[in-house]
Amino acid sequence: MTHRIALLSDIHGNRTALEAVLADAQKQNITEYWLLGDLFLPGPGAQDIIDLLRRIPITLSVRGNWEDCFLRSLDNSFNPNNPTDIYLARLSQYLHPHLTAKDIETLRQTSMTAKRQINGINIAISHHMPHKNFGRELVYDAPTERFDVLFTDSSVDIAIYGHIHVQTLRYSSQGQMIINPGSIGQPYYPWDKLREDLRAQYAILEIDETGISQIDFRKVAFDVELELKRAKEANIPYLDLYTELMRDGITHTHDKTLLTQIHQDRGYYQDVMDYFGTGKK
Repeated sequence: MTHRIALLSDIHGNRTALEAVLADAQKQNITEYWLLGDLFLPGPGAQDIIDLLRRIPITLSVRGNWEDCFLRSLDNSFNPNNPTDIYLARLSQYLHPHLTAKDIETLRQTSMTAKRQINGINIAISHHMPHKNFGRELVYDAPTERFDVLFTDSSVDIAIYGHIHVQTLRYSSQGQMIINPGSIGQPYYPWDKLREDLRAQYAILEIDETGISQIDFRKVAFDVELELKRAKEANIPYLDLYTELMRDGITHTHDKTLLTQIHQDRGYYQDVMDYFGTGKK
C-alpha cells in the first residue's frame, strides 16, 4: 500500500493559511495527516482551527512549544519580568476563552514525540528535539552532529520535526533522513531574496512498498488581507505586530525593548497580572 502523508506544522493561529493548505492537500490523494505542533498564536485562530482539523484524518499529533507557553500561562508559570513571557501570556489570555476545557486538556495530554513504522520504515516525529520542543539547536544550518539527537533510537530511519519554519531536507551523520515541512502560518526563508515568498508551507511524504517514493515540499498562496481582517475582527492583542508578520515575515517575539514599550503603552502587563496572577507558581 502507498501512504501519502501530509506533514502540517506551525499553523500559529493562521486559519486562512490552514484553509488554503487543506484545500490543496485534499487534491493530492492524502491518506493521513500528521500535526507537528504550534497550532495557535499569535494569529486569531482558536476553536475554528480545531474545527478545521477535525474534518481531516489526523493520525498523529505532537505538542509544540507555543502550546507549552499557553499551558504555562494558564498555570501561572511565567516570568513577569521577561517581556517575551508577558507577550506570550497576553496572547494566551486572548486564546483561553476561545478554547473548550476539553480541548485544553487534550493539549496537555498530547505527547512531545511519536513514532510510526510504515512499510518497514521507522519514523520519529517531534516538534523540535525529542526532549525539548523549543530553542535554536536545530536551525537549518546547524552542524550535522546536532541533528543526531533526533536518532537516539538507532532503528529510526527518518526523523521529522517542525519549529524552525524552514522547509528542509538533510541527513544525520549516519545518513538517516531528516525532513522539516516548514510552517503553514509563519513561512520563513533565511535568504533575503527568497523572504518575500510568504506562501504557506507543508510537505507530503509518500512511502510505497519499496520505500520513500516522493517528498513533495509544497507552497500554497493564501489571502493575507483576509487573515488580517479576521485578526482585526477578533480584536487580537499585538495586531500591529501580526500585520507586520503577515506582510513582511518579521517577528518580534524576542524584541524585549519593543515589547516592553508596547506593554507599557497598552496596559498589557497589568492585563496579564489581573488575569493570571503574578506568575512563577
